[in-house]
Amino acid sequence: MKAGGAASWWARISAGLLLGFPLGLALAGLFVQLAPDGPGKFQLAMWLVTPPWVAALASVFLVRDGVRAWLWLGGSTAAAYAALFLCRHFAG
Repeated sequence: MKAGGAASWWARISAGLLLGFPLGLALAGLFVQLAPDGPGKFQLAMWLVTPPWVAALASVFLVRDGVRAWLWLGGSTAAAYAALFLCRHFAG
């Protein structure tokens, strides 16, 4: 293991934990905006937060270092919130 390897692991894990949750919230918000109304829509949206969060936490180990994990997840989270804003803005 090269020097600084443990720091990179902590940077990746913190990126997955701290940016994966808002990413999951944004994706669940997109589901609420785009899905047709139904009896369990908001309950399903609540449960849809966890899978993207876990996927983000797992995917941070596919990148080389913590900085790239922060950049990729930060960009994905920003894009998801931009899409949510546009959906809410144009939906009326």
